[in-house]
Amino acid sequence: MKRIDIIIPTYKPDQRFFKLIEKLTHQSVPVNRIIVMNTEQKYFDRLVYGTSFAKDYHNIVVRHLSKREYDHGRTRNQGVRHSDADYFVMITQDAVPADEYVVERLLENLQKENVAVAYARQLADEKSSEEERYIRNFNYPPQSRIKDREDLAKQGIKTFFCSNVCAAYDRKIFDSLGGFVKHTIFNEDMLYAAKAVEAGYAIAYVAEAQVYHSHDYTNGQQFHRNFDLGVSQADHPEVFEKYPSESEGIRMVKGLVGHLKKKKMKRRIPHVLCQSACRYMGYLLGKNYRRLPGRLVLAMSSNKEYWMQ
Repeated sequence: MKRIDIIIPTYKPDQRFFKLIEKLTHQSVPVNRIIVMNTEQKYFDRLVYGTSFAKDYHNIVVRHLSKREYDHGRTRNQGVRHSDADYFVMITQDAVPADEYVVERLLENLQKENVAVAYARQLADEKSSEEERYIRNFNYPPQSRIKDREDLAKQGIKTFFCSNVCAAYDRKIFDSLGGFVKHTIFNEDMLYAAKAVEAGYAIAYVAEAQVYHSHDYTNGQQFHRNFDLGVSQADHPEVFEKYPSESEGIRMVKGLVGHLKKKKMKRRIPHVLCQSACRYMGYLLGKNYRRLPGRLVLAMSSNKEYWMQ
């Protein structure tokens, strides 16, 4: 029987981490090991202090690193090297499986011919705003699909869309493609997906595998996040110059405004437009970060350690 490991990068985990672990240990497909790549040991120790965490979960391995050592691609690659399973699932600390079949449904799609990675649908939780609910549904619709090189002409950048919030990988293919980009500020999941598609493999979006994961970011947080997104695109023109993403962003904003009108929530539209402006401004500055002073780049990025490595 083929084995599967779970890899979770963590930083300042909270009580949701315990809920995630509980859900993962009760999946319909047995999980071999859960490998936690934790940034800054003091925060993890603080969370589990006084609990029976280590006693209750014998198949969990925790590896600690400093914040300066963390990198989206390299840290995940390190987690994979700690695994000897045939498949592995990347999942973030703030994603919670909706049921016990998430891993099973992802694995089913990895069995399909040429599929290198299968990623889950992200649902907004009950506390999310109407805007966040729409955006989650826009990016993660209820229809599953397999994406490959033939979709590039029509789908463009959406062909490479993939999220490590919850995604399963075929280890053999992963190793053959060299894993994730070793040093990246963002988008390690999409960059891997692009590499896989270019190599002739397919990406599976599995709408039946669902996790709760949503954020209602402030305008400032959106700015910083999209600045880093722009930086990652500027650093990888081999992917993002051929398949620009701006048109998708415009389509999403137009759709969201129309959705709020239908819901009779027009009062929210100015906020949406303001936040969209912050997103685009951050993205545009990130795309042009090489023209900016270093101190300004550091101030606008949400990932300070990336620039120090």
